[in-house]
Amino acid sequence: MATTTTRSRATSRGPLGPGPFPGVVVIHHMPGYDMSTKEIVRTFATQGYNALCPNLHYRALPDGDPGEAARLTREGGGVPDEQCIGDVAGASAVLRSMTTANGKVGVIGYCSGGRQSYLVACSLPFDAAVDCYGGRVAPAPEEITPESPAPVVELTASLSCPLLGLFGANDGNPSPEQTARIEGALQQHGKEYEFHTYEDAGHAFFSVDRPNFNVAAANDGWQKIWDFFGRHLEG
Repeated sequence: MATTTTRSRATSRGPLGPGPFPGVVVIHHMPGYDMSTKEIVRTFATQGYNALCPNLHYRALPDGDPGEAARLTREGGGVPDEQCIGDVAGASAVLRSMTTANGKVGVIGYCSGGRQSYLVACSLPFDAAVDCYGGRVAPAPEEITPESPAPVVELTASLSCPLLGLFGANDGNPSPEQTARIEGALQQHGKEYEFHTYEDAGHAFFSVDRPNFNVAAANDGWQKIWDFFGRHLEG
């Protein structure tokens, strides 16, 4: 890996060689900018991608412990959508400006980052997007309050790129009913997408350091990601 930058604001990794390489913005899960997320960024680099993960919780505790920053962010109501869009726009611009870039950039997110991946793909120009079990993209009516942001699924008409969704059948957020509502919106607006739901998996099945880790679902999910990004970013 030729490029290594690890700071409290972002982590980036790049493969060896002159390129050109596609870029991927990695959006971390709600536990924050942690070791498992940084390992995901490294994994993309080993597969030939320039990858960058912005620390969306940075402002809560600049130069402090990422776990504590995540806790403070949750207590403060989470990352505002407009702030997330701005941070991801900056990360995408960095990837597109790299001398080894091939001009194409995708985005992937996990858990809350899955919702944010859907959000930014409806708000910014991307070439491909992956939503890994993003909660509250299409919340149930009883979950919507005056304080909550508008459901992201309502932005589907503005989706800028093909979308891959990876979900667990035993997940409650998003539940299979919620993913069906998202799929309905994608079909309604004629968007290019593919969804895969793993019958024996729950939430966070990619997380190797959490009890919900599911080896079979994660291994197959990674293969789906490589195939999807390969088709849309490497050409």
